[in-house]
Amino acid sequence: MARDRFAPDFDPDCGDRSLTSARQDIVIGRWQGLRDLLRATGPDWLVRGHRVRLLAQACAGSSTAESWLAAEPHGADALVLRAATETARAFTLAISAGRGIPIDRARIDTAVLACLAAADAYPQDPTPWVSLISVARLYPTGVRRQELARWWDELHRRDPYNVEGHLQVLHYYSARWHGTHGLMYDFARDAAGVAPPGCALPVLVQYARVEEFRYALDAAQGQQNAVALSQHWKHDGAVSDVRRTWERWIAQRGDAPVAPGELRDLNYLTHAACQAGVTDLATDLLRLMGRRATRTPWSYTGDAEKQIIKWRADLKMRG
Repeated sequence: MARDRFAPDFDPDCGDRSLTSARQDIVIGRWQGLRDLLRATGPDWLVRGHRVRLLAQACAGSSTAESWLAAEPHGADALVLRAATETARAFTLAISAGRGIPIDRARIDTAVLACLAAADAYPQDPTPWVSLISVARLYPTGVRRQELARWWDELHRRDPYNVEGHLQVLHYYSARWHGTHGLMYDFARDAAGVAPPGCALPVLVQYARVEEFRYALDAAQGQQNAVALSQHWKHDGAVSDVRRTWERWIAQRGDAPVAPGELRDLNYLTHAACQAGVTDLATDLLRLMGRRATRTPWSYTGDAEKQIIKWRADLKMRG
C-alpha cells in the first residue's frame, strides 16, 4: 500500500474553526457571526488578537465592519474590529502604492483615530494598541518617539508578553521602516531576555533575522547574491539564536497543543532551524508543526510547500 504523501496545510485561520466559520459570514455581508465570535472569545488576548487580525484582513475589502458598527455604534468589539480593518486597509493602499511611495496621510489618520476610539471603548483590550503601533509606521517619518513610547506603554500595561504587539514594534524599528538592524535586534533580544519560561517572545530574534534578510533582498533589488546571503542563516550567531529560542520557549512550554495564534511563531523558528542546519531541533519542530503551516517566512526563501516537504524528506520524516 502506498504511503500517505505529506502535504502541508496552509489554512489561513491556522486551524481556528470558529474563525473560519465567522469569516465565511463576511462573504455574504453578515456581521452577526463576527459579533458572536468576539463575544465568545472574551479577554483571551492571544486568541482575540489572532481573530481580530484575520477578521480585519477579510473585512478590508467589504463593508461588513461598517454594517456592524452602524447597527451597534457603541459596541466595543465592533469598534475594535473597525480599527483593525482601517489599519488593514491602510496597509493594502501602501502595498499597492509600492515601497517608498507615501499614501494619503488622511487614510493613516483615519486608522489612528479609529484605534484611539476603540481603545476608549474597550479600555482593557491590548488589541487597539497593537493596531495603532502597526499603522504608525506608515507615516513617512514615523511618529514622535514620545508618542510611540506612550502607545507601547499602554499596550505593555495591558498584555506585557503580547507577541504581535512586540512584533509591530520590531517592524517599526527595522531598517526597512524607521530604524536600523541594530535597534531591531536590541529590541528583540531585550524582549526575549525578560520573557518568562515558555513564552514565545524569544522568537522575535528569528523575526528580526527574516527582516534583515528581506532588507538585503530589497537592497539587491531582488537579485540574490548566493555567496553573500547563504551565510545569513548559518553563521554561529544565527545558530546560537535558534538554540536559545528553543531553550527559552519550546523546551519550557510543556505539552500543550500549539494554539492557532502561535502557529506563525512556530513556523518562524522551524524555518530558522532548517536554514541554520540545526537538524536535531528542526526535526522536533517539524514534528510539532505537523501538517499545519503558514506561508511566511518560507515564502521569502522559495516555494513554501516545496521547502517544507524537502526538509522533511532530508530529515527522513515520514508523512
